[in-house]
Amino acid sequence: MSDFIISCCSTADLTKEHFTERDLHYICFHYELDGKQYKDDLGESMPLDAFYRAMQEGADTRTSQVNASEYEEYFEPFLKEGKDILHVCLSSGISGSFNSANIAKDILEERYPDRKIYVVDSLAASSGFGLLMDKAADLRDEGKNIDEIYTWLEENKLRLHHWFFSSDLTFFIKGGRVSKTSGFVAGVLSICPLLNVDYQGKLIPRHKIRTKRKVIEAIVKKMEEHAEDGLNYSGKCYISQSACYEDAKAVADLVESRFPHLNGKVEINDIGTTIGSHTGPGTVALFFWGDKRVD
Repeated sequence: MSDFIISCCSTADLTKEHFTERDLHYICFHYELDGKQYKDDLGESMPLDAFYRAMQEGADTRTSQVNASEYEEYFEPFLKEGKDILHVCLSSGISGSFNSANIAKDILEERYPDRKIYVVDSLAASSGFGLLMDKAADLRDEGKNIDEIYTWLEENKLRLHHWFFSSDLTFFIKGGRVSKTSGFVAGVLSICPLLNVDYQGKLIPRHKIRTKRKVIEAIVKKMEEHAEDGLNYSGKCYISQSACYEDAKAVADLVESRFPHLNGKVEINDIGTTIGSHTGPGTVALFFWGDKRVD
Protein backbone atom coordinates (compact mmCIF):
# COMPACT_ATOMS: atom_id res chain seq x y z
CA MET A 1 0.00 0.00 0.00
CA SER A 2 1.27 3.47 -0.90
CA ASP A 3 2.39 5.87 1.82
CA PHE A 4 0.67 8.76 0.03
CA ILE A 5 -2.70 9.52 -1.52
CA ILE A 6 -3.50 11.20 -4.82
CA SER A 7 -6.42 13.55 -4.63
CA CYS A 8 -8.37 16.12 -6.65
CA CYS A 9 -11.84 17.65 -6.73
CA SER A 10 -15.05 16.41 -8.28
CA THR A 11 -14.62 18.83 -11.21
CA ALA A 12 -12.27 16.26 -12.80
CA ASP A 13 -15.55 14.86 -14.19
CA LEU A 14 -14.73 11.17 -13.94
CA THR A 15 -17.25 8.59 -12.76
CA LYS A 16 -17.31 7.44 -9.15
CA GLU A 17 -16.34 3.98 -10.42
CA HIS A 18 -13.30 5.43 -12.21
CA PHE A 19 -12.13 7.22 -9.07
CA THR A 20 -12.54 4.02 -7.06
CA GLU A 21 -10.83 1.75 -9.59
CA ARG A 22 -7.81 4.07 -9.84
CA ASP A 23 -7.68 4.71 -6.07
CA LEU A 24 -8.09 8.45 -6.52
CA HIS A 25 -9.65 10.54 -3.75
CA TYR A 26 -11.79 13.62 -4.35
CA ILE A 27 -13.50 16.48 -2.56
CA CYS A 28 -16.76 17.95 -3.83
CA PHE A 29 -17.41 21.47 -5.08
CA HIS A 30 -20.89 22.92 -4.42
CA TYR A 31 -23.68 24.40 -6.48
CA GLU A 32 -27.13 25.89 -6.06
CA LEU A 33 -30.13 25.09 -8.20
CA ASP A 34 -32.99 27.56 -7.74
CA GLY A 35 -31.60 28.47 -4.32
CA LYS A 36 -31.23 24.91 -3.02
CA GLN A 37 -27.68 23.80 -2.21
CA TYR A 38 -26.13 20.57 -3.46
CA LYS A 39 -22.73 18.92 -3.61
CA ASP A 40 -21.14 18.44 -7.02
CA ASP A 41 -20.87 14.74 -6.20
CA LEU A 42 -20.77 13.09 -9.66
CA GLY A 43 -24.54 13.05 -10.00
CA GLU A 44 -25.33 11.27 -6.74
CA SER A 45 -27.40 14.07 -5.17
CA MET A 46 -29.08 14.85 -8.47
CA PRO A 47 -28.83 12.81 -11.69
CA LEU A 48 -27.09 14.86 -14.35
CA ASP A 49 -29.90 14.44 -16.87
CA ALA A 50 -32.28 15.99 -14.32
CA PHE A 51 -29.80 18.82 -13.66
CA TYR A 52 -29.50 19.75 -17.34
CA ARG A 53 -33.24 19.40 -17.86
CA ALA A 54 -33.80 21.87 -15.02
CA MET A 55 -31.37 24.31 -16.67
CA GLN A 56 -33.20 23.99 -19.97
CA GLU A 57 -36.44 24.77 -18.15
CA GLY A 58 -34.99 28.00 -16.76
CA ALA A 59 -33.57 27.06 -13.36
CA ASP A 60 -30.96 29.41 -11.90
CA THR A 61 -27.58 27.90 -11.00
CA ARG A 62 -24.67 29.17 -8.93
CA THR A 63 -21.42 27.44 -8.02
CA SER A 64 -18.97 27.73 -5.12
CA GLN A 65 -15.47 26.37 -4.78
CA VAL A 66 -14.03 24.39 -1.87
CA ASN A 67 -12.85 26.85 0.80
CA ALA A 68 -9.71 26.62 2.92
CA SER A 69 -11.51 25.25 5.99
CA GLU A 70 -13.08 22.47 3.93
CA TYR A 71 -9.70 21.56 2.49
CA GLU A 72 -8.20 21.49 5.99
CA GLU A 73 -10.97 19.18 7.22
CA TYR A 74 -10.59 16.98 4.14
CA PHE A 75 -6.76 16.70 4.26
CA GLU A 76 -6.27 16.15 7.99
CA PRO A 77 -7.57 12.56 8.35
CA PHE A 78 -5.05 11.39 5.73
CA LEU A 79 -2.22 13.12 7.59
CA LYS A 80 -3.35 11.56 10.87
CA GLU A 81 -3.08 8.15 9.17
CA GLY A 82 0.54 8.95 8.32
CA LYS A 83 -0.15 9.57 4.64
CA ASP A 84 1.46 12.24 2.50
CA ILE A 85 -0.85 14.10 0.10
CA LEU A 86 -0.62 15.03 -3.56
CA HIS A 87 -3.67 17.15 -4.34
CA VAL A 88 -4.42 18.51 -7.81
CA CYS A 89 -6.75 21.52 -8.16
CA LEU A 90 -9.10 22.75 -10.86
CA SER A 91 -7.35 25.35 -13.04
CA SER A 92 -6.56 28.63 -11.31
CA GLY A 93 -7.64 30.26 -14.58
CA ILE A 94 -11.27 29.51 -13.74
CA SER A 95 -11.33 28.88 -9.97
CA GLY A 96 -9.73 30.07 -6.74
CA SER A 97 -9.60 26.57 -5.25
CA PHE A 98 -5.81 26.37 -5.77
CA ASN A 99 -5.35 29.30 -3.40
CA SER A 100 -7.74 27.76 -0.86
CA ALA A 101 -5.90 24.44 -0.92
CA ASN A 102 -2.58 26.22 -0.37
CA ILE A 103 -3.95 28.06 2.68
CA ALA A 104 -4.97 24.70 4.16
CA LYS A 105 -1.57 23.24 3.23
CA ASP A 106 0.28 26.03 5.09
CA ILE A 107 -1.81 25.50 8.23
CA LEU A 108 -1.45 21.72 8.21
CA GLU A 109 2.28 21.71 7.50
CA GLU A 110 2.80 23.47 10.84
CA ARG A 111 0.63 20.84 12.54
CA TYR A 112 2.22 17.87 10.76
CA PRO A 113 5.84 18.89 10.03
CA ASP A 114 6.87 15.33 9.13
CA ARG A 115 4.27 14.96 6.37
CA LYS A 116 4.46 16.13 2.75
CA ILE A 117 1.60 18.06 1.18
CA TYR A 118 1.89 18.93 -2.50
CA VAL A 119 -0.73 21.11 -4.20
CA VAL A 120 -0.74 21.27 -8.01
CA ASP A 121 -2.53 23.81 -10.19
CA SER A 122 -3.76 21.52 -12.97
CA LEU A 123 -4.36 24.37 -15.45
CA ALA A 124 -7.04 21.93 -16.59
CA ALA A 125 -10.77 21.34 -16.26
CA SER A 126 -13.45 18.67 -16.61
CA SER A 127 -12.24 15.34 -18.01
CA GLY A 128 -8.99 16.97 -19.12
CA PHE A 129 -8.36 17.37 -15.41
CA GLY A 130 -9.51 13.73 -15.18
CA LEU A 131 -6.99 12.60 -17.79
CA LEU A 132 -4.24 14.28 -15.77
CA MET A 133 -5.39 12.41 -12.66
CA ASP A 134 -5.45 9.12 -14.54
CA LYS A 135 -1.82 9.69 -15.56
CA ALA A 136 -0.87 10.41 -11.94
CA ALA A 137 -2.42 7.06 -11.00
CA ASP A 138 -0.44 5.36 -13.79
CA LEU A 139 2.80 6.82 -12.46
CA ARG A 140 2.01 5.70 -8.92
CA ASP A 141 1.20 2.19 -10.15
CA GLU A 142 4.53 2.12 -12.01
CA GLY A 143 6.25 2.64 -8.64
CA LYS A 144 6.95 6.38 -8.79
CA ASN A 145 7.05 8.14 -5.42
CA ILE A 146 5.12 11.28 -4.50
CA ASP A 147 8.04 13.61 -5.33
CA GLU A 148 8.51 12.07 -8.78
CA ILE A 149 4.81 12.29 -9.59
CA TYR A 150 4.60 15.90 -8.43
CA THR A 151 7.60 16.81 -10.60
CA TRP A 152 6.17 14.98 -13.62
CA LEU A 153 2.80 16.74 -13.31
CA GLU A 154 4.40 20.17 -13.03
CA GLU A 155 6.67 19.53 -16.03
CA ASN A 156 4.00 17.99 -18.29
CA LYS A 157 0.59 19.44 -17.42
CA LEU A 158 0.73 21.97 -20.27
CA ARG A 159 0.92 19.09 -22.75
CA LEU A 160 -2.68 18.27 -21.93
CA HIS A 161 -4.99 19.72 -24.60
CA HIS A 162 -8.60 20.82 -24.14
CA TRP A 163 -10.72 21.67 -27.17
CA PHE A 164 -14.47 22.13 -26.95
CA PHE A 165 -17.51 23.51 -28.72
CA SER A 166 -21.06 24.36 -27.81
CA SER A 167 -24.16 24.15 -29.95
CA ASP A 168 -26.19 26.12 -27.37
CA LEU A 169 -24.78 29.47 -26.23
CA THR A 170 -27.66 30.29 -23.87
CA PHE A 171 -25.62 29.81 -20.71
CA PHE A 172 -22.43 31.34 -22.11
CA ILE A 173 -24.54 34.45 -22.72
CA LYS A 174 -26.17 34.23 -19.29
CA GLY A 175 -22.76 34.00 -17.63
CA GLY A 176 -21.37 36.94 -19.61
CA ARG A 177 -18.83 34.87 -21.58
CA VAL A 178 -20.64 35.69 -24.84
CA SER A 179 -22.48 38.98 -25.50
CA LYS A 180 -26.20 38.89 -26.26
CA THR A 181 -25.55 40.35 -29.72
CA SER A 182 -22.88 37.78 -30.56
CA GLY A 183 -25.10 35.03 -29.19
CA PHE A 184 -28.03 36.14 -31.33
CA VAL A 185 -25.91 36.28 -34.48
CA ALA A 186 -24.42 32.87 -33.69
CA GLY A 187 -27.91 31.41 -33.32
CA VAL A 188 -29.14 32.86 -36.61
CA LEU A 189 -26.05 31.67 -38.51
CA SER A 190 -25.82 28.27 -36.72
CA ILE A 191 -22.35 29.15 -35.43
CA CYS A 192 -20.71 26.75 -32.98
CA PRO A 193 -17.68 28.44 -31.40
CA LEU A 194 -14.55 26.32 -30.98
CA LEU A 195 -12.63 27.13 -27.77
CA ASN A 196 -9.66 25.79 -25.87
CA VAL A 197 -7.87 26.15 -22.55
CA ASP A 198 -4.71 28.25 -22.89
CA TYR A 199 -1.35 28.00 -21.08
CA GLN A 200 -2.78 29.99 -18.15
CA GLY A 201 -5.68 27.58 -17.75
CA LYS A 202 -8.24 30.08 -19.09
CA LEU A 203 -11.03 29.41 -21.58
CA ILE A 204 -10.30 31.15 -24.88
CA PRO A 205 -12.59 31.36 -27.97
CA ARG A 206 -10.54 30.43 -31.05
CA HIS A 207 -12.81 29.98 -34.08
CA LYS A 208 -16.40 30.66 -35.15
CA ILE A 209 -17.56 27.69 -37.20
CA ARG A 210 -20.89 27.34 -38.97
CA THR A 211 -22.86 24.14 -38.38
CA LYS A 212 -22.34 21.35 -35.93
CA ARG A 213 -21.06 18.98 -38.62
CA LYS A 214 -18.18 21.31 -39.47
CA VAL A 215 -17.23 21.98 -35.85
CA ILE A 216 -17.06 18.23 -35.17
CA GLU A 217 -14.62 17.91 -38.04
CA ALA A 218 -12.69 20.99 -36.83
CA ILE A 219 -12.24 19.72 -33.26
CA VAL A 220 -10.77 16.44 -34.51
CA LYS A 221 -8.48 18.43 -36.85
CA LYS A 222 -7.11 20.18 -33.76
CA MET A 223 -6.20 16.79 -32.36
CA GLU A 224 -4.47 15.91 -35.62
CA GLU A 225 -2.45 19.16 -35.39
CA HIS A 226 -1.46 18.92 -31.74
CA ALA A 227 -1.54 15.28 -30.59
CA GLU A 228 1.70 13.63 -29.52
CA ASP A 229 3.01 11.72 -32.59
CA GLY A 230 0.18 13.05 -34.74
CA LEU A 231 -1.99 10.33 -36.26
CA ASN A 232 0.20 7.77 -34.51
CA TYR A 233 -0.99 9.05 -31.13
CA SER A 234 -1.02 6.12 -28.71
CA GLY A 235 -2.23 7.78 -25.51
CA LYS A 236 -5.66 7.92 -23.97
CA CYS A 237 -8.39 10.25 -25.21
CA TYR A 238 -11.29 11.51 -23.11
CA ILE A 239 -14.42 13.40 -24.08
CA SER A 240 -16.89 15.09 -21.76
CA GLN A 241 -20.36 16.24 -22.73
CA SER A 242 -23.38 18.02 -21.28
CA ALA A 243 -26.67 16.40 -22.29
CA CYS A 244 -25.55 15.89 -25.91
CA TYR A 245 -24.24 12.35 -25.96
CA GLU A 246 -24.86 11.84 -29.70
CA ASP A 247 -22.63 14.81 -30.56
CA ALA A 248 -19.91 13.43 -28.25
CA LYS A 249 -20.25 10.00 -29.83
CA ALA A 250 -19.84 11.53 -33.29
CA VAL A 251 -16.55 13.12 -32.17
CA ALA A 252 -15.42 9.86 -30.54
CA ASP A 253 -16.17 7.83 -33.67
CA LEU A 254 -14.22 10.27 -35.83
CA VAL A 255 -11.25 10.24 -33.43
CA GLU A 256 -11.18 6.44 -33.37
CA SER A 257 -11.27 6.30 -37.17
CA ARG A 258 -8.40 8.82 -37.52
CA PHE A 259 -6.18 7.55 -34.68
CA PRO A 260 -5.86 3.76 -34.96
CA HIS A 261 -3.23 3.44 -32.21
CA LEU A 262 -5.23 4.93 -29.32
CA ASN A 263 -4.79 3.41 -25.87
CA GLY A 264 -8.26 1.89 -25.69
CA LYS A 265 -11.53 3.39 -26.84
CA VAL A 266 -12.32 7.07 -26.41
CA GLU A 267 -13.85 7.48 -22.94
CA ILE A 268 -16.98 9.65 -22.85
CA ASN A 269 -17.85 11.25 -19.50
CA ASP A 270 -20.51 13.70 -18.32
CA ILE A 271 -19.67 17.31 -17.63
CA GLY A 272 -20.50 17.69 -13.94
CA THR A 273 -22.64 20.28 -12.25
CA THR A 274 -19.86 22.80 -11.50
CA ILE A 275 -18.56 23.15 -15.05
CA GLY A 276 -22.02 22.45 -16.46
CA SER A 277 -23.54 25.34 -14.52
CA HIS A 278 -21.47 27.64 -16.74
CA THR A 279 -21.62 25.78 -20.06
CA GLY A 280 -25.19 24.53 -19.88
CA PRO A 281 -26.29 21.65 -22.12
CA GLY A 282 -24.87 21.22 -25.61
CA THR A 283 -21.12 21.30 -24.90
CA VAL A 284 -18.62 18.68 -26.10
CA ALA A 285 -14.97 18.75 -24.96
CA LEU A 286 -12.05 16.70 -26.31
CA PHE A 287 -8.89 15.94 -24.29
CA PHE A 288 -5.57 14.38 -25.31
CA TRP A 289 -1.79 14.63 -24.79
CA GLY A 290 0.16 16.71 -27.27
CA ASP A 291 2.61 19.55 -27.79
CA LYS A 292 3.05 22.17 -25.07
CA ARG A 293 0.38 24.85 -24.81
CA VAL A 294 2.16 28.18 -25.40
CA ASP A 295 -0.68 30.66 -25.91
